[in-house]
Amino acid sequence: MRVLGVDPGLTRCGVGVVEGVAGRPLTMIGVGVVRTPVDAELGQRLVAIEQGIEQWLDEHRPEVVAVERVFSQHNVSTVMGTAQASAVAMLCAARRGLPVALHTPSEVKAAVTGAGRADKAQVGAMVTRLLRLSAPPKPADAADALALAICHIWRAPAQNRLQQAVALHASKGRPS
Repeated sequence: MRVLGVDPGLTRCGVGVVEGVAGRPLTMIGVGVVRTPVDAELGQRLVAIEQGIEQWLDEHRPEVVAVERVFSQHNVSTVMGTAQASAVAMLCAARRGLPVALHTPSEVKAAVTGAGRADKAQVGAMVTRLLRLSAPPKPADAADALALAICHIWRAPAQNRLQQAVALHASKGRPS
């Protein structure tokens, strides 16, 4: 499975592509950051993010896009920018018919480090180790994007089995 992980942000939108299957060594295909100027108009920043994500989709041809689920913070403007960048990533994937998976920051941290409250340094260190890299990807947004892709590869089989079980249970419970 090839997954594009997206750590959404208006100034720095982390992107990373990981390939592999659960239980086997994973391979980093690419990692980077789509950047936008802080002083640019919002619409132009969103267009720049869209263009950057489209380039990653064209170049790396992922099967799934994993995006960090936006959660409420104290800074409303930060949450809004993150949500807008997240929506752009989801739109780009949907336009191509690619499935989108949303994972919370604590799900990603728990999947990659074993602790849902791990800090950015711990996530970067584990991403480096899991992908057999010589150094943690910089900035942290890039490492977070790879962590999202890893999380999805590891969680997708269990999530699929759970969805199938729920669907089977629901179909047996319906009167004919």
